[in-house]
Amino acid sequence: MKRTLFTIAMLTLAPSALAQDAIDLPAICTADNPHAGMDMGDMGMDGGGMSMGGDAAHVDLMDGMAAMNRDMMVGGTAKDIDVAFVCSMIPHHRGAIDMAQAQIAQGDDPWATALAETIIAAQEKEIAEMLEWLEAQK
Repeated sequence: MKRTLFTIAMLTLAPSALAQDAIDLPAICTADNPHAGMDMGDMGMDGGGMSMGGDAAHVDLMDGMAAMNRDMMVGGTAKDIDVAFVCSMIPHHRGAIDMAQAQIAQGDDPWATALAETIIAAQEKEIAEMLEWLEAQK
């Protein structure tokens, strides 16, 4: 398996350094993570994402992806593998929504913008279903 520098960096930081500020994950997603809420300090994270520089559109896109990766790792710490899967998928879907919103706000292409709108609708529906399933697991 080929590992990119980004993958290696994410694995090096996970899950302890990436556990801060999970985005509205139900408690069941973070209850088993001893590092949830940990201060990120100078880990290169700011405002929920990685400051990569560049224009506003690319910063928005990268910030959404950084938050998604951090929160997926937090959700994956649940002891039950089914719960961990669903808890990781919620931020994955929210990351797709964040990226789609960046496209809508900053993009120019009508097809890409229409795709972004479709992604938002589908991902919001699936997030609601996952949250309902998690609630039933309590």
